[in-house]
Amino acid sequence: MAWTWLLLAGLLEIAWAIGLKYTEGFTRLWPSVATIILMIASFYCLAVAVRTLPLGTSYAIWTGIGAVGTSVFGMVRFAEGTSPVRLICLALVIAGIVGLKLTSED
Repeated sequence: MAWTWLLLAGLLEIAWAIGLKYTEGFTRLWPSVATIILMIASFYCLAVAVRTLPLGTSYAIWTGIGAVGTSVFGMVRFAEGTSPVRLICLALVIAGIVGLKLTSED
């Protein structure tokens, strides 16, 4: 169940990171409120996950999910760069996430 909490925390991290774009520096009320709620929810899910999963593994996977998801969203929605080097680097992050999961003792 802890892995489910961690996955949810990562997905919520993607959501709040994307939300930051729409807050325009926290100058727009409702996007800012939604982003802050998503942040709190993401941290809560991470906190639940680290009750049983190793902290370092959990944090690395949480940030990895957020980084990859947010980058892919930026490429699709905001036409951010998709150079081969960038895609390879994202693949390396994914490989790291998978590696941490496969080698985890929990």
